[in-house]
Amino acid sequence: MSQAGYLSRAQEYGLAATTAVVTANAYYIHPIIGEVARDFGVSDGAIGVVPALNQIALAIGIFLLLPLGDRYSNRSLCILFVSLQTLAMLGMALAAQFALFTLASTLLGFVTIAPYQLPAFASKRVAPERLGQVTALLTAGVIFGILVARVGAGIVTEVYGWRTVYWIAASLMIAVTLMLPITMQSETAPEKRPTGSYRELLASVISLAKQHKDVLHSALIQGLNFGCFTAVWLALALHLTSPALGYGVDTVGYLAGIGAISVLTTPRIGRWADHVGPRRARAIVAVLQSAGIALLYPFGFSAWAVLIPLTLINLVGPSVDVTSRMIFLALEPAIRTRLTTIYIVIMFIGGGIGSVLGTAIYDGYGWAGTCLLVAIASATISFLAWANYRRIGAR
Repeated sequence: MSQAGYLSRAQEYGLAATTAVVTANAYYIHPIIGEVARDFGVSDGAIGVVPALNQIALAIGIFLLLPLGDRYSNRSLCILFVSLQTLAMLGMALAAQFALFTLASTLLGFVTIAPYQLPAFASKRVAPERLGQVTALLTAGVIFGILVARVGAGIVTEVYGWRTVYWIAASLMIAVTLMLPITMQSETAPEKRPTGSYRELLASVISLAKQHKDVLHSALIQGLNFGCFTAVWLALALHLTSPALGYGVDTVGYLAGIGAISVLTTPRIGRWADHVGPRRARAIVAVLQSAGIALLYPFGFSAWAVLIPLTLINLVGPSVDVTSRMIFLALEPAIRTRLTTIYIVIMFIGGGIGSVLGTAIYDGYGWAGTCLLVAIASATISFLAWANYRRIGAR
């Protein structure tokens, strides 16, 4: 910890790196979903159950486990849950049957708590005027983890097979587990923590949701946003590797590399949002993202052409999340973890729905059906963001 109890820059980047590794686990399957389906002998529609159950289990785990971060040491909880994630990754690498692979992926989702404890942990340990910048840095860690997962998984699978991806991931998780005690220093001063039973702690999450309607509004926006993200990438992987187009899984991985632009732009947009206000910034980036999504269908039949809408989507899409978080992470520190719980649960319910609908609609109606689905969702995001900005103002 640096002076005044704030995180040092090294700690901030260490937390971002940790976030990258633990977040990546859910996204290795995105570019290789077709290969996994073929290996286990299941349909394009059935394979969508794997990421869907992972996202739904994550939402349940967050609701049941994340509020503990307002009661117990974030450091101890993160080390515990990261260790459990490592075991789940080993289970996915070893699974010989589709049911066991799905079970391990679902358990992985349930214990993936650390990426969503860390922003609340960091928000209590940075100067208020740097909240947007540090929140964006951790979000950039999420983006980088997703980027490496999708690019690396496609390339590794093309050469060594999809199981190697999960062996590498488990090794990275072991390294992160060893690094966490150093990155997350013990708290130097006691914090005010809620009292009462675990049941009362969970009940307080519901109570806070009723008190802070803006958190629900932000969560709905991000749920739709994350649903769009999962639907696009799962359907795109199936679309590009289909017999009609015939690209390899490595091509899907290379395309995912466009996410690198988000690592550079998201912290800058976070700093801009600190100045113009998160609601105004969210409304603007939501409209820009909708423009990119509208281009997915006409540009989606060439790996080169689809780079155009993917670039625009990756340029601004993650900032919808950053600006939404800024709105409630500026509230009192004692409730931030539970507010994050509300936000993340709804976000991953949206991701789970996007996983099911994205693959099922692609299976039934092809690329056009998925593009229509995400276009409607992104238009709704823009409407909700602008309505909130017009009603409340920039801040």
